[in-house]
Amino acid sequence: MYFYHNSRDVGFRDPYGAVTPGTAVTLRADADLPWGSRVYARFWWDSELRILMLPDVSGHLSCTAMLPEKPGLVWYYFELETPNGKYFYGRAPGTVGGGGTVQDREPGGWQITVYEPRTLPEWYGKSVAYQIFPDRFRRGEDWEKRQKDAAHPAGWKGTKRLVLQDWNDTPFYCRDHNGRVTRWPFFGGTLEGIREKLGYLESLGVGVIYLNPIFLASSNHKYDTADYMTIDPGFGDEETFRKLCADAKARGIRIILDGVFSHTGDDSIYFNKYGNYPEPGAFARAGSPYDSWYRFGEQHPSGYECWWGVDSLPNVEETDPGYQEFICGENGVIRKWLRMGASGWRLDVADELPDAFIEEIREAAKAEKPDALLLGEVWEDASNKVSYSVHRRYFLGDELDCTMHYPFRNAAIDFFLGKRTARELAEALESVREHYPPSALYGAMNLLGTHDTPRILTVLGEISEGIPEGEKETCRLSPEAREKAVGRLKLLQVLQFTSPGVPCVYYGDEAGMEGLADPYNRGPFPWGAEDQNLTDWVKQLANLRKQIPALVEGTVRYWTLDDDTLGMERTLGDTQICVYIGRKPRTVPGDKKAWTELLTGAEYSPDRIEIPLSGALVLRHIREKKAPDQTAGMAQYS
Repeated sequence: MYFYHNSRDVGFRDPYGAVTPGTAVTLRADADLPWGSRVYARFWWDSELRILMLPDVSGHLSCTAMLPEKPGLVWYYFELETPNGKYFYGRAPGTVGGGGTVQDREPGGWQITVYEPRTLPEWYGKSVAYQIFPDRFRRGEDWEKRQKDAAHPAGWKGTKRLVLQDWNDTPFYCRDHNGRVTRWPFFGGTLEGIREKLGYLESLGVGVIYLNPIFLASSNHKYDTADYMTIDPGFGDEETFRKLCADAKARGIRIILDGVFSHTGDDSIYFNKYGNYPEPGAFARAGSPYDSWYRFGEQHPSGYECWWGVDSLPNVEETDPGYQEFICGENGVIRKWLRMGASGWRLDVADELPDAFIEEIREAAKAEKPDALLLGEVWEDASNKVSYSVHRRYFLGDELDCTMHYPFRNAAIDFFLGKRTARELAEALESVREHYPPSALYGAMNLLGTHDTPRILTVLGEISEGIPEGEKETCRLSPEAREKAVGRLKLLQVLQFTSPGVPCVYYGDEAGMEGLADPYNRGPFPWGAEDQNLTDWVKQLANLRKQIPALVEGTVRYWTLDDDTLGMERTLGDTQICVYIGRKPRTVPGDKKAWTELLTGAEYSPDRIEIPLSGALVLRHIREKKAPDQTAGMAQYS
């Protein structure tokens, strides 16, 4: 008995990938089954559909299904009724797409994302992003005044600030015996410091700055918001923010802000646990307007719900009408800062925000600025993310424009560390292409490091995870390990800058910064001691992306040459780009076409059949115009 279907081949599923509501999808299969067998394609979403497959003119078994008229996820597999019994054909174990296997029980089905089309903001899709942890990027001329303004007054009952004088010191925490932070160390980075370095960021090719939170808060990371309507005085004020946004935009750079809306700080005007603010907050339960914003248990005041059990971060009730109006209303948080000059928001822990609340945020952002960006923090495949037993609707049309692309990061790093083969890397990348709507795919923030991960050089240098706590502060790569890590990083960045999506550089990665997980990954930028080799490499890759539209908008196809070599093709119009990423030297068979190697400028003439490969090649060929390729939707692995 033989049966075959491939969800990634337009010969077997047409059209390929995510589709719009009401699309007719044709499924085909090759089969050699006993006489008298019947095959049904079974679809399900809110309802179920079961269609008998019949031979078509090409000899395939075939059926066409009309998908639902509203956005959602559709799943399908095949039922094989034979004289010898009933079998099923679905996803092969451990896969999410491609070919399947015959099984004797109901299998996992293939996913079809049905989405309402939305347009990605043009200014974002063509950009290179740069993430800044404001306290650690640069001290502006105003830094001493800012830190003095931000100093806690005498009698302050919450966690205090500690301002370091040495910019080149190493981050650390002051904790008590319970692990609670007792002093927050600050290095003095300011918004003015960022503004003073806009020329550097422009030279790096940056078009988007993603700022970690900038609003009033006790901590240096600011994810414990104290006042959403006030910029932390240690960073600046509304005037400096306006000036930063205006000067950045004049250089073609947009600013997006970090929205932390699933929780606040306990030391905030809303919760006011320590009585540091004149009006009572929800903690006191004294008739505060914020009482309904939080979830208290029977053991008040100690029984409030916290973010991941951290009692300094009380969770908010996002469905509370007052809270929603405060965040999304005409004069709410979202619209105020867009009016001030921001161009979008990144939603912290988007999987902990209700879908209806994200929809409200989107509506407010787009009403204020139709081309505002809404980016979400999601660590998994965001098309089928399940959070709190709910299938999330991020990409179906009314929520996020795109997400942070952690699946790309994880798969790519694993490949360069030898934990995945090239085929497994291609499988991971193709899964995203199969599931994501085009705007979500081309807007995915392709990142290698963030404030939540160890520094990418440290990861690629394979420092042991079992380092004693007392040695982490001074842990650095050996010269040999650093050389290997830098080589890996440059190859990884080639993949990052040539893949669909928006590449994002975590501040200082282009300067060669090292560091284990928080707080060591949040060190101050090493001005004057940058790794110029890495900086120039990022500039070169950003310039390539800017100069070659195919690297931004082109279709994509993946293949492999062996376990160590990934191939990727980007095509737009008459421009064909072939990218090869290899862990080991090898040769790539030529095809007698004229290629230009874009990393070196080398020309390969048509009589060159073999192209040497050691590391990465980015090849461009200008093709003669011909009829459209009818197999553009196919994912090929060889």
